[in-house]
Amino acid sequence: MKFPGSVLASVFLFVAETTAALYLSSTYRSGGDGMWQALTLLFSLLPCALVQLTLLFVHRDFSRDRPLVLLLHLLQLGPLFRCFEVFCIYCQSSHIEEPYVSITKKRQMPKNGFSEEIEKEVGQAEGKLFTHRSAFSRASVIQAFLGSAPQLTLQLYISTLQQHITIGRYTPSRLPRIQILVKCLIEQGFFMVLSLLSIVYGALRCNILAIKIKYDEYDVKVKPLAYVCIFLWRSFEIATRVIVLVLFTSVLKAWVVMVVLINFFSFFLYPWILFWCSGSPFPENIEKALSRVGTTIVLCFLTLLYAGINMFCWSAVQLKINNPDLISKSQNWYRLLVYYMLRFIENAFLLLMWYLYKTDIYMYVCAPLLILQLLIGYCTAILFMLVFYQFFHPCKKLFSSSVSESFQEWVKCVCCDCRQKKAHESVGKTDLRPTEDRDETPSSSKISSVPSQILNADELCSA
Repeated sequence: MKFPGSVLASVFLFVAETTAALYLSSTYRSGGDGMWQALTLLFSLLPCALVQLTLLFVHRDFSRDRPLVLLLHLLQLGPLFRCFEVFCIYCQSSHIEEPYVSITKKRQMPKNGFSEEIEKEVGQAEGKLFTHRSAFSRASVIQAFLGSAPQLTLQLYISTLQQHITIGRYTPSRLPRIQILVKCLIEQGFFMVLSLLSIVYGALRCNILAIKIKYDEYDVKVKPLAYVCIFLWRSFEIATRVIVLVLFTSVLKAWVVMVVLINFFSFFLYPWILFWCSGSPFPENIEKALSRVGTTIVLCFLTLLYAGINMFCWSAVQLKINNPDLISKSQNWYRLLVYYMLRFIENAFLLLMWYLYKTDIYMYVCAPLLILQLLIGYCTAILFMLVFYQFFHPCKKLFSSSVSESFQEWVKCVCCDCRQKKAHESVGKTDLRPTEDRDETPSSSKISSVPSQILNADELCSA
């Protein structure tokens, strides 16, 4: 049975980040920064409550008589109890022989064009561990993008603009000024590193969940190099995105609200617009115990999470409300291309606005070099993403076309369009010649030049 390492990682990040947020909020309170304390607590306690509800919803404890579990979740101790329960199940599974097992059928990855179906016995303990892993994976995604992402943005904004306030918190103490500065940087830096790790881990779990949902009928095995590639891809993407937002916020505080609202409502309303345009009936099969109002609340929460993910990085899934699985299982390279092109243009525009309106606090910062580094960092994230889909995706054999093939087709289409434009321009020039030139007997080379260009363009498009 597989060791539940993902559960342990989720609980560690949850406890460490919550503890660090509570400690840092206490320092803000002692320094008289009431607003920073309130925002830090908000971005820490709100995802905690959502994580508790997620664990209860996945395990369906609302309809079961487990008052102790409900009390522990009310006290925000649900993840710790679930982790203890997971390791109890894992340790007892090797000593107890289960009398009842279920048989699942999965298809292997195609080899030489053929895919075999295999049967696997799944015991009750392994089934329970699978449910726990699924619940903690979803909880990690919620914690990452509804808590850690805004928390990291807030703390980086505070450390960028108010270094003097940070140092001023400890002025009554007898520590030298250098020690005070080092202590403050360690506190905020440690908290921001935890938040960044939480976001990257949540994005990684989102990628793995998307793969397993899309290819549910296959036996998916993710290799270690795939995890490394996803981790580097998400690290560069999220870090550059957060830095760009913080830089823009530090110089244009009023306009950042418009940028955030446009991003949020675009991704929040997009799945609903597709659903309304499809004319499909309202989904009723999400959960049998839910009423129509409860189903609406769950769908709104899912679209909220979907918008929160796409605010900072590519969600790796397309939310489809009229689908029973709520996720589109088709691999759409066009949507991926459009997202990263628009996001790159947006980041470049926000950096340009920061460069034009930067204040004196960036006096000792080489602005052009910083802009270049951030844009290169985002391009590096795209490069790691392409490497993952081309070489390390566990289901790359099921793609109708790979990344390289799609790029080659796109280049061919661009070349085809360019050749067609040149051909039409040459035809137009021959039509605009004087009438006396048209009466002249043209040479064979002039006659054959234009049709050959048109033929080459048509052949290229058909290829």
